[in-house]
Amino acid sequence: MFRAFVTALSLTVASPLLADSVKFAVTDVEGLEALQQEFAGFEAALEEVTGLDVELFPVSSRTSAVEAINQGQVDLVLTGPAEYVVIKELTDAQIVVAWQRPNYFAQIVTMSEGDIGSVSDLKGKTVTFGSVGSTSQHLGPAQVLADFGMAYGVDYQPQIISRNVAVEALIRGDVEAVGMNEGHLRRIRAAFPDQAFTVVARGRDLPNDILVARQGIDTDVLEKVANAFLNDADTLMAAVLTGEDNQKYDGGFFLTEVDDADYNYVRDMYKTIGVDTSSFVGE
Repeated sequence: MFRAFVTALSLTVASPLLADSVKFAVTDVEGLEALQQEFAGFEAALEEVTGLDVELFPVSSRTSAVEAINQGQVDLVLTGPAEYVVIKELTDAQIVVAWQRPNYFAQIVTMSEGDIGSVSDLKGKTVTFGSVGSTSQHLGPAQVLADFGMAYGVDYQPQIISRNVAVEALIRGDVEAVGMNEGHLRRIRAAFPDQAFTVVARGRDLPNDILVARQGIDTDVLEKVANAFLNDADTLMAAVLTGEDNQKYDGGFFLTEVDDADYNYVRDMYKTIGVDTSSFVGE
């Protein structure tokens, strides 16, 4: 009997307690392979600093992310500001931490040698926007124009066109302006070194990307994750930057003091284009 007790005790000692599990999704990365390429390093780092079992959870769309949150299939979701305000309304997810993107702002770009020298010159003209519902390619640029007194679909003609196609149309003179962010313009200038582009309007810095947690997440798990971003920020950011697309966060940092009201500017963007935040634009 004693031998049986010792055997049972040794088995208990040899079998480590399972770590708490947390599933992590990103709304603008489709498919598990792409998610692993961008966030495998972050997954490992978050496991190391929290002791949690972190699992990457792919979502096929913003809507599927909402469904996964409401069904308790995912615990943490990294999303953009335009997506956040809808996710907040549809799931009442809670803010964990913001991921800053340096030089993240929307702007209106024209040809330097064209007829557009100011925002007012765009009256009655065609302005194109990129990915529908995108913070920096659609909603943000539309708000930039609104901040200059240009009403969406009234004072100018908005068109949703792929950014690369739109830039070629801009160079040909088929459209008068393109909405984009600073990183896009940098790449466009590199791709078309013989062309001169001008920014006629620049918006305020956009609210940051944000990590949210589903309602009902284990409080101990949430505390471990929140503390990791507070106490091990450098380790986590270094891991984030191992992803190629994640270079947009290079030079940025995590913000642990974030309020939902910080995203009211994004809610204004939805009003500007005439939709509400009860659903994603384009879905």
